[in-house]
Amino acid sequence: MYLKHLNILNYKNISQADPEFCEGINCFVGANGAGKTNLLDTIYYLSFCKSFFNSIDSQNINHEEDFFVIQGTFERNEHEEQIYVALKRNKKKQFKRNKKEYNKLSEHIGLLPLVMISPSDERLITEGSDQRRKYVDSVVSQYNKLYLEQLIRYNRALMQRNALLKKHDQLNPGLIAQLDVWDEQLATLGEDIYRHRSQFIEQLVPVFRELYSHISGGNETVDITYVSHYQGGDIMEMLRNNRSRDLILGYTTHGIHKDDLSLMLSGRPVKKEGSQGQKKSFLIALKLAQYEFLSKHNGFAPILLLDDVFDKLDLERGNRLIQLVGEERFRQIFITDTQKERLEGIVRQTGKNNRFFEVREGVINRKNAEMEH
Repeated sequence: MYLKHLNILNYKNISQADPEFCEGINCFVGANGAGKTNLLDTIYYLSFCKSFFNSIDSQNINHEEDFFVIQGTFERNEHEEQIYVALKRNKKKQFKRNKKEYNKLSEHIGLLPLVMISPSDERLITEGSDQRRKYVDSVVSQYNKLYLEQLIRYNRALMQRNALLKKHDQLNPGLIAQLDVWDEQLATLGEDIYRHRSQFIEQLVPVFRELYSHISGGNETVDITYVSHYQGGDIMEMLRNNRSRDLILGYTTHGIHKDDLSLMLSGRPVKKEGSQGQKKSFLIALKLAQYEFLSKHNGFAPILLLDDVFDKLDLERGNRLIQLVGEERFRQIFITDTQKERLEGIVRQTGKNNRFFEVREGVINRKNAEMEH
């Protein structure tokens, strides 16, 4: 699968652009704030029906305009896919595949698998467990439609249970009967979600360790451990036993919505012990393991977006990363960087087809056509 052509109108600081891309490596060079990351975000949007950076859709419209449009032409399994998204202020978003609008956006997730590596990934290490759950959910949802449906149903049931807890100030027979209904749904759906998450982590971790070892030169060991209430016994019993506490707090304290990942570097939390380069290597290895996982499950390579990945990596780690992405398993890659010469040298090492684009104040121009072969 690869992206052939993109058409953008009024997305963030990009007023209009219609670049054509090659299989191989597509590079975007420009100063910070020029619009390189915004361009990657439009590609992400076509895959996930939302921005990687801003969940409030209207804030992605160029502030001087009333709408944005993104259109992409992809080749997927030897068939062309036309994807269209448009948003007008105060209107419902339109999302179409081959001119037919989706009934539910969740139907689109997984059609165009994609992995993005960005400086904002550091939130996976530095912020709370919700970031790590979102990461797991975004990956599993790309290849497992049932998981996404179960997750949506679980979150609805959780909202209903929390609404009940906030509405009442003491347990009574009527409230207990209602909680019984929601607890059973949470426990049943949560068990399936827990199983899918466990299987994903179990398959991801060995590949992640191998990739980190390659990038770091084998100097450190890493590990990821899945942590869940489901590992501690009967979840229905936990939900019942904690009702009084939940009532005081006004929310549900047990369930898969509290799951987390323990991220370790040489036996210590990477959040506390890792240098900037080690943390970046950790996250890159994690995302490349995700890429491998999706490739295996889909039977074809996802698109890979690399946003400013060479910053904070020393030369050796950067060179090892390029050795990896230069392999045939990576079919199409999009890279941003502020330094053209550095990126040209890096890309040359891979031997892959490539195109360079200069990005300046939201304007995208093709450069160096001679570097394509």
